[in-house]
Amino acid sequence: MTPTSNRTTALVTGASAGLGHEFAEQLAAQGHDLVLVARNASRLAETAEDFRRRYGVTAEVLPADLTQDDDVAAVVERLEDATRPVGILVNNAGIGLLHNFEDNHAAEERRHLKLHAETSMVLTHAALRGMLERGEGRIINVASVAAFLPRGTYSAAKAWLVSFSRWANLAYRKRGIKVTAVCPGFTHTEFHDRMGMDKSVAPSWTWLRAERVVREGLADNDRGKAVSVPSKRYKVVAAVARVAPARLMAGPARKPK
Repeated sequence: MTPTSNRTTALVTGASAGLGHEFAEQLAAQGHDLVLVARNASRLAETAEDFRRRYGVTAEVLPADLTQDDDVAAVVERLEDATRPVGILVNNAGIGLLHNFEDNHAAEERRHLKLHAETSMVLTHAALRGMLERGEGRIINVASVAAFLPRGTYSAAKAWLVSFSRWANLAYRKRGIKVTAVCPGFTHTEFHDRMGMDKSVAPSWTWLRAERVVREGLADNDRGKAVSVPSKRYKVVAAVARVAPARLMAGPARKPK
């Protein structure tokens, strides 16, 4: 499907649910055409049709499991298609691991790291070339406030993504490319349900709405900020984490089940 003329096309990964769905919806509401990427093809098709009907935008569907090389290659091919340029990339797709590092299979940890770090890097690289040729573009990498905390391989992967985004924004901002790592705290989406987390362990005040996270993240990216931490409460957490002893920020160790 050919994007509507004079509109920017946004490619969003993990677009069928959670923050990815919210990013796609807010971008559609702003008048951007969409390329929606996720594993669940039927849910993705329903999402695309809903956005077409409500916002009058073009919405392509690209089913892909971004832990698989062939599927990543298909998304790279779409991003590199100069006849259908993508002006906004949202690297949102992510997974969580419920158990401690020593209790997870190494294959699970590799898949987890690949999705959060390697895949985001590869898709950014694919999108960046066309953006640089056009002299403009926006890239949003959905990280986490966990990036500032010493809490397992999820924190480590997101810390990589924050560092990468900071560097890329510095390197390419003067050439018209805005790169932002969006770092939310606990957010009401399906993410924690899918990983089997008991959400009651986090107090109610710690939870954010997806609408707010995305709204603040998009605004910070538009302003050219390298790192966006939605909400004052999590800005405080991130600030404290930079100066507090690591042992105080690590949290209690989880017992294996």
